[in-house]
Amino acid sequence: MDSRVVGTPDLDGTEQVAVVIDVMRAFTTAAWAFHRGADKIVLAADAGEALAIKAGHPGWLALKDGAPVSGFDLVNSPGVIQGTDLAGRTVIQKTTAGTVGALAVVETKLALCASFVVAGATARALADAGADSVTFVATGEDGRAAEDLACAEYMDRLLAGDRPDPGPYLHRARTSPAADDLRSGRRRGAHPTDVELCVEVDRFDFAMKVGLEEGMAVLRPLRTRPEAASAEPVAPVSRLIGSQHWWCQ
Repeated sequence: MDSRVVGTPDLDGTEQVAVVIDVMRAFTTAAWAFHRGADKIVLAADAGEALAIKAGHPGWLALKDGAPVSGFDLVNSPGVIQGTDLAGRTVIQKTTAGTVGALAVVETKLALCASFVVAGATARALADAGADSVTFVATGEDGRAAEDLACAEYMDRLLAGDRPDPGPYLHRARTSPAADDLRSGRRRGAHPTDVELCVEVDRFDFAMKVGLEEGMAVLRPLRTRPEAASAEPVAPVSRLIGSQHWWCQ
């Protein structure tokens, strides 16, 4: 299995299997929403689209990043979602980076959305699918976010059949500029527990798959085979980490 990492602006349409990463916070929040009972998450390109979708589906809840805004029911914060009952609900999610990256690859053969909390399950889903190549899409900072790159590298090693110590990867995320922004309050709509919730590894046992349903990009939980964690890897992932090819312009 070959792998590469790109930012959303560098996607070229050749991707067949993509893992879209937003550690802080879109796809940590999404995983918590599923854990709290959400049925599905509809991804919106911008606030206007999110509100238009909600207008057509009054029972759905709209979620965005930043400070609370009229018309939106939730903020993009795992700390907030952790305490919210979403049983059976549909959430419309709009974020600056994560949902944009997911929408860019929604028509690929297999598109997964990930963060550290679903890293192991995401690697198992890729192995189950028998993918021979994967594009990791680091969405934060146009592909330069330290936490997203660390998560991509961690999953790449899992795919290679390694059992890496997650500590160094989580440290990179915990000390990233994004984490500092959340802790300092420079990012609106943040909860005091957000950073630590974003650096929990394998908190959940499902991956998250995005695809088109009735013209909308819909994210759903994808259960994986638990035994796949100890199975032989499909094929070794190319060791691109640390070379000039790991970051693809």
